[in-house]
Amino acid sequence: MPDDVEAIRKKKLEELQNQALSEEQARQQKIEFELQKQQIMRALLTPEARERLTRVKMARKEQGEQIELLLIQLYQAGKITKQVDDAMLKQILERALLSNKKEFKIRRI
Repeated sequence: MPDDVEAIRKKKLEELQNQALSEEQARQQKIEFELQKQQIMRALLTPEARERLTRVKMARKEQGEQIELLLIQLYQAGKITKQVDDAMLKQILERALLSNKKEFKIRRI
């Protein structure tokens, strides 16, 4: 009986250690991804465009992150060859945010 309890405790301890290790690895990967994303954004955007994107992320976090990922994908695909300025970012934001906008029609009877 005591051996069974001790075996269960060891097994549970190993499971917890493995879980903690995997969580730590996931956290490290997330940090590395964020650092890479910031580095690409610094190289890709002008200071004014970076400031605008930061404000968008403050107001609409999910949509701001989607725009960042879109810009990175366009850059990696070779569709963006020069630095994105504020005016170009405005156009990208308008297209992306307007495509997600829902329209409501009110009909009066």
